[in-house]
Amino acid sequence: MDVNERIIQEYVPGKQITVAHVIAKPDSELYQKLGIAQSGNEAVGILTVTPSEASIIVVDIATKAAEVEIGFVDRFSGAVVIIGDVSSVKIALENILEIMESLLDFTVVPLSST
Repeated sequence: MDVNERIIQEYVPGKQITVAHVIAKPDSELYQKLGIAQSGNEAVGILTVTPSEASIIVVDIATKAAEVEIGFVDRFSGAVVIIGDVSSVKIALENILEIMESLLDFTVVPLSST
């Protein structure tokens, strides 16, 4: 009797933030392409989070840390976009990185900006 061993491989992402970026003073076309009202906002913050469900935690941290608005959050892909003035978006992203790393043991990237 032959016994065949069956191996199932799954991709299980780690707890990480792979993109954390501030776009200061973006062109108005960017807001239009993202489907976000510009309404005086000076900056766009972009994050990518895995597992993707953690994007919900990330937007909670952001809105509690600074005067920012949620431009987009996708709990299936982990994509997050926040908008506000430059300093608020930067403060929100810095808080996200700090809290996710220290409290939830996420691996994070340095905050970048353009």
